[in-house]
Amino acid sequence: MAQEHERAPGRRTQGRRHTPSHLETGGKRAAPSPRSESARPPRRKKRKSPFGPVLYVIFVIGISALLAAGSWVAAGDLLALNKAPHTATITLEEGDTVAQVADLLEENGLIEYKWLFRLFASFTGVDDVGEESKLTAGTYELDTDMDYNALINAMGRGSANRSQTQVTITEGMTLDQIFQTLEDAGVASVESLQEVAANHEFKYSFLQDLPTGDYRRLEGFLFPDTYQFYMGGDPLQVINRMILRLDELFTEEMRQDAEESGYTVGEIINIASMIEKETDGSDQALISSVIHNRLENPTSESGSTLGIDATILYVTGGTEVDVNLDSPYNTRVYPGLPPTAICSPGIDAIRAAIYPEDTNYYYYALGDDGTHSFFRTLSGQQEFIASQERYH
Repeated sequence: MAQEHERAPGRRTQGRRHTPSHLETGGKRAAPSPRSESARPPRRKKRKSPFGPVLYVIFVIGISALLAAGSWVAAGDLLALNKAPHTATITLEEGDTVAQVADLLEENGLIEYKWLFRLFASFTGVDDVGEESKLTAGTYELDTDMDYNALINAMGRGSANRSQTQVTITEGMTLDQIFQTLEDAGVASVESLQEVAANHEFKYSFLQDLPTGDYRRLEGFLFPDTYQFYMGGDPLQVINRMILRLDELFTEEMRQDAEESGYTVGEIINIASMIEKETDGSDQALISSVIHNRLENPTSESGSTLGIDATILYVTGGTEVDVNLDSPYNTRVYPGLPPTAICSPGIDAIRAAIYPEDTNYYYYALGDDGTHSFFRTLSGQQEFIASQERYH
């Protein structure tokens, strides 16, 4: 009976599924059935576009061409190649930066790329506009034939492209008139000239004791002459050159003679400025004698005042003399010399101030004929003035 209940080998027991394990197969997993293999979708291989490498090459070539074209254009600007002919005048001022110079060059059509000019200036050691820089303050005539290096050299000290102008300063001009003349000629601004005149410490011996702060301290020391000045130049050089001219003409012999008479160079310039304003030049030594007599040998009648109306007009700037003016320049009231000279005297007036005529004159008056008459006493002068009035 037991044999009747034994399972036939290879047959499944009804109602129960037998799953072979890896143990029954000797430790190996059974191979997947053909049905499970076919159920998985096959992978598709990506096809490469034949245009990818071509577009990349075209892009690289395009960028290279653009860079090459840009480099060529930039090189053309740097080397001044194929530029349209053009000339411009520009003015550099002390302290201008390289960037400001580049702006000027671009605005005036001399360069196209400011950034490239600044880069070139940096590599070539160009600093801001100044005394020690390759770029010097001034007015320059430049053109598009100049490459960057030529432009920089053309804006330097001693450049043949630096514009010059001729300026004539006449005898009797005041400091204000001189500065305005220089500004009108494009040499330097009134403001910059005044600043230098007020505050610079000049090395000339006759200027050593002058206090700083007021530009009028140099009144009389800028010698009247005809000069060639650089336009837009350094105001210190402009002023220094005019003082140097005075220093050259005021000889050592003249200085010694002035010193022996008890006067400094500054006092002589002060006296000479009054002589310059009081006469047309024909009687300068006689006018000088009146001033010297009043300064050195005042009388009870003349007192120690000079009574020079030109010193009052220097302050008022008018044509009528305000005898009641409360100012140290009113030499009818205040004794001695005025605080400063009242104009720039010429060499003849300076010589007259050092070498006056030897007279006893203390007064003079201008006649209707345009000449001066000289008197020893106040009464003599007043009689002359009254006689002139009777003929009007």
